[in-house]
Amino acid sequence: MVDKVQSVFVAELIDEQTTFTMADLCRACAVEAELIESLVEQGILEPSGRRGRHWEFPSSSLRRTRVTLHLQRDLGVNLAGAALALDLLERIQQLDQDLRALRGGADARQAAKPESS
Repeated sequence: MVDKVQSVFVAELIDEQTTFTMADLCRACAVEAELIESLVEQGILEPSGRRGRHWEFPSSSLRRTRVTLHLQRDLGVNLAGAALALDLLERIQQLDQDLRALRGGADARQAAKPESS
């Protein structure tokens, strides 16, 4: 008899207007509040509202926290290094989007250009 292993993945789409409380973010990332506070102190996360459990975090905080955890746990990067890496990764992403937009505009201009004989 063959044993079958099934994996179930649960995903939740989060729009840009979604905010998280400290408890939500801790739960979603399986971390303690002290780590989130350290991420805020390092400038990795930028909450709004009063300090502590009254903080509200933008949806981007979930990704930034998870990337930081990966950098720390898997690669041994400290928080200052993680902050730098996140900034550089976001800059690369922005440059990539800009380049695609420029290429898209150039392709559209080329397609609209009449062929010369």
